[in-house]
Amino acid sequence: MKNKITIPKYKICISGSARGRCSVNAIELAKELGRQVALHNCALVNGATTGIPYMAALGAKSAGGLTVGISPAASKREHIRKYQLPTDHLDLIMYTGFDYSGRNLLLIRATDAIVFVCGRIGTLNEFTIAFEDRKPIGILTGTGGISQEIRHILAVAKRGRGRIVYDHDPKRLIEKLIEVIEQKEKVETKLERRLQLKLSRKAKKAVR
Repeated sequence: MKNKITIPKYKICISGSARGRCSVNAIELAKELGRQVALHNCALVNGATTGIPYMAALGAKSAGGLTVGISPAASKREHIRKYQLPTDHLDLIMYTGFDYSGRNLLLIRATDAIVFVCGRIGTLNEFTIAFEDRKPIGILTGTGGISQEIRHILAVAKRGRGRIVYDHDPKRLIEKLIEVIEQKEKVETKLERRLQLKLSRKAKKAVR
């Protein structure tokens, strides 16, 4: 009898500090966040790096989840030797060869939603990409770093609030985020149906 393969419902990216200072409980919160991603039948995607993303992947694997890393390196050899990044706790690593800035764009575009935990300048770069792309975003509050400044950044930028949810509890945050993803999908499905109907009518007129 073949083993049944469970396909994750959504791909959720965990973005955060690869190194540097965060709140004292940020590491444990990152692990729990990863675990909740897996328990909610979602794949965890990260930048194949250290720190917060690494601990989130560890948490996801502890709950039997699927984890994918998107690396700035062009190969496994470069990933390890040049960038000195880990390969464990990841089921699959995509080697982009686009360095950090190019990797960040692919990382955000490849996922359905992104959660930000603590973070520094690289995390801010990923946030602005996600915001501009109107991606569902989760902010794990109380973890320090850039994540603590998001509300202020949005107030200064005057670009609206985006599709953003906030919570200090990993489980609640993932549940809120999934709700936003589902709402976004419903809206997009309605728009696609209307467009398909419009194109169908246009096609019928063309053959008359």
